Amino acid sequence: MRFFIRFIKHYWIGITLGILTAITALSLWPVDELPPVPGTDKTHHLIAYAALMFPAALRKPDRWILLCLCFIAYGGLIELLQPYVNRYGEWLDMAANTAGVVCGLIIAGLANKVFPVNSNRSR
Repeated sequence: MRFFIRFIKHYWIGITLGILTAITALSLWPVDELPPVPGTDKTHHLIAYAALMFPAALRKPDRWILLCLCFIAYGGLIELLQPYVNRYGEWLDMAANTAGVVCGLIIAGLANKVFPVNSNRSR
């Protein structure tokens, strides 16, 4: 597990950008009908934004709180843009996005306590 944590801390920028790209594509890709997937839409939002926040919260770079706020704002922007690409923007989705960011922070904090790994704080 420490290897996994160390890996995420080392490659956190690439992992975060990859997740951000996936969220953007999945949220703004125009579809006639959403595909059936297990779980609720709000659960998917929560998991996606927790995954987005987790690498940065695990690494805790300088200004990580600003990054957290940017992810929350980005979730809101996505919700505002969705009606323009044949999707539905909902305030409850933004609430789920925000809850996901908070969950990502909490889970990363717990992971850092349970599996402490030394790393240099930079970027």
